[in-house]
Amino acid sequence: MSTQEKVKGNWNQMKGRVKQKWGQLTDDELSEVEGNFDQLVGLVQQKTGEARQSIERVLHDISDQAGGTFTQATETARQYAEQAGESLRGAAEQVRDRTMEGYEQAQEMIRSRPAESVAIAFGTGLLLGIVVGLIAGSRD
Repeated sequence: MSTQEKVKGNWNQMKGRVKQKWGQLTDDELSEVEGNFDQLVGLVQQKTGEARQSIERVLHDISDQAGGTFTQATETARQYAEQAGESLRGAAEQVRDRTMEGYEQAQEMIRSRPAESVAIAFGTGLLLGIVVGLIAGSRD
């Protein structure tokens, strides 16, 4: 990636470092060049009288540092996303396992006590029907 592309891509991070290095540059002047490498070099030359090669070297260093910071932030975000995905997968597996255990226990209960299971299911359905009926009646 060329320095011009790095400057444009990391302009917001670079702007602060450029201003630290060359404090005589104003925010308005930096806004005018808005990441254009050649214009930035020309502006710094005009304000400071420094040699073009010296300015370019400093800007290369600044853009490399800004790019490194961006790369590091991207890598950290990727690692956090991976950890979150692993945690989520682990939690989903636990939920699945517990659901299966509950399902197996319910099946065993129904096999061992079918009459009681039917009575409980009937009572639960009856209660649910009454609650839903009351809620629906209160909305009218």
